[in-house]
Amino acid sequence: MVYNTNAVPIKVKKPSDFELNLEDVKLSNATVQIIKPDGNKLLYAKRLNLAVNELKFNKETREEVIPVGYKSFQFSGKDILYSNHQNYNIENFALNQKSGEMRNISVTPNTSDPGRRAMNLRANQVAFNINKFEFIDKKLNLDINDVLVDRVNGTIKIELPKVKKTPRENKVEQILVRKVSLIHSNITYDKGNEPLVFNELNATINEIEYKSKPDNHGHTLKVKDYFLTTKNFVYKTKLYNLGVGLLKLNKNKVQINNFSMKPLVSRAQFIKMIPVEQDLYDIKAGQITADGNWDLFSQNKFINASNVTIQSADANIFRSKIPKDDPKEKPLYSRMLRSIKIPMIINNLDLKNSVLVYEEDTPESVESGKLTFSNFNMNVKNLNSAKIKGKPTKVDIKINCSFMNLAPLSVNWGFDVADQRDIFTISGRTLNLPAQGINPFIRPYLHVTATGTIQEMLFNFTGNPKGLHGRFNLKHKDLKVTILDKNNQEKKGLLSAIANLVVKSDSGKLPQDVIVEEVERDPTKSFFNLFWRGIEQGLKKTLIGINIDKAKKTANNIKEVKEDVKGMKQSIKEIGREIKNNSAGKNKEAEPQPTEEKPKKGFLKGIFKKKEKPESE
Repeated sequence: MVYNTNAVPIKVKKPSDFELNLEDVKLSNATVQIIKPDGNKLLYAKRLNLAVNELKFNKETREEVIPVGYKSFQFSGKDILYSNHQNYNIENFALNQKSGEMRNISVTPNTSDPGRRAMNLRANQVAFNINKFEFIDKKLNLDINDVLVDRVNGTIKIELPKVKKTPRENKVEQILVRKVSLIHSNITYDKGNEPLVFNELNATINEIEYKSKPDNHGHTLKVKDYFLTTKNFVYKTKLYNLGVGLLKLNKNKVQINNFSMKPLVSRAQFIKMIPVEQDLYDIKAGQITADGNWDLFSQNKFINASNVTIQSADANIFRSKIPKDDPKEKPLYSRMLRSIKIPMIINNLDLKNSVLVYEEDTPESVESGKLTFSNFNMNVKNLNSAKIKGKPTKVDIKINCSFMNLAPLSVNWGFDVADQRDIFTISGRTLNLPAQGINPFIRPYLHVTATGTIQEMLFNFTGNPKGLHGRFNLKHKDLKVTILDKNNQEKKGLLSAIANLVVKSDSGKLPQDVIVEEVERDPTKSFFNLFWRGIEQGLKKTLIGINIDKAKKTANNIKEVKEDVKGMKQSIKEIGREIKNNSAGKNKEAEPQPTEEKPKKGFLKGIFKKKEKPESE
């Protein structure tokens, strides 16, 4: 038994010529305990066996980290417990200068000495083979040929916030692990209550190098290559549960099957949780694959993918306008990509046979407005962060889809990530869209429905962070609108009639382009808000155009008519009273008493004035 104390030892340097040379040292069936100052066990080991050949202690060895030398050694033990921040239990342990093995290992939290990291793990076996184990200038130089970790099950939990590390003396020159194999494992990595779950995990990592920097300040970490597979992978965040049926990953290929990103809260709960507007996502994808090369583990991370393909995605994006607007500036996509810290480029990205649904509600809407883009196919060239020299920085995006499941829509969109001005272009075309197709979006909170046909819509815009301009062309036929009450049930006939007086129902065979200009961007709104405002101005100029004055005149006339009708009703009441008074006067023989006349109101004022007598009378 060895008892540790809190006393600080007094170091006295005394010259010593003591030397020790032993041909063989053997320790058989020993039990060792090391007791901490609080009385708890630091180390407890049973049935320890040690055999050392050519053990020596001399002037040279005493200066080293391990102050003894040896030719070879054999060490083994059973039921070993080491207790610090964690309790480490090993049923069987064996080690020599060339290899080591541990069986039936468990790691559990130590409640009497908690730390920031807590592990609760069990493993069947950990085995390794050593090529080199030495200290050079009191720094570790370790070369491990291979490590096998079999059937690890449990949880690694890390509490936030991160503890600030105290700088320590650099005691490692190099650790090289040529191969690590992790097989048949189920591990949960929980950082900040956001667990990452690996089921049926198998991984191989080759050439892990942890090396001191030349200036002796810090270390570098390099990984040559790796291969990982896991099934039923799960990542849980505060709002979402991310799942993957199968994940295969190495340095040159990625395959993800049955990806899902499901909300953990309802829409009503989400609206109550967020202080400002925010999107809620519900996404699925049949398969995601990628080819190329990337490094995600070392200090010099990068992504250089030749091709990424997403098959059969189904994405629903919900946004409520009930919370307050987010006052933060929303950068355009070129600036967002430029802000990615690591060098990144995807030469070709394909999104195939997918569905995108956008839903939005407002405090006044009865139900969510909805936009649907089905059979969605998108190709993106050179998606990049403008941080790889010699690689193209201009992003070209082509989209083909079915808008509202009714009409084909094609869009071309482009920008240069390296261009600090963040200029973009976007153009597109849709054909033969029944106006009824947009009713699911405009009816719930605009209380308007439309009929007719949008035969062709073309737009071509150029913009930057300040706004956009360009051209818009709309060919339409038999376009009419119906204005509904606030419950979206009954038609407001008069207002609908007025609106249809203003709107051009037919565009003609060859409608002219209208100029969209000076569409100012709200920097707190997204790119798509700016894009929609450009479409909105084009629609207004096309559908209303020269009839704006007519609209104003019609509105003014309606207001005047309403005032005149109100005056007419008042005058008719007064006429009735006058007739009644006159009939009563005829029945009286006495002269009528003078009465005070009340002023008449309305547009009939003055018609029934009392006739004055001439002066001659």
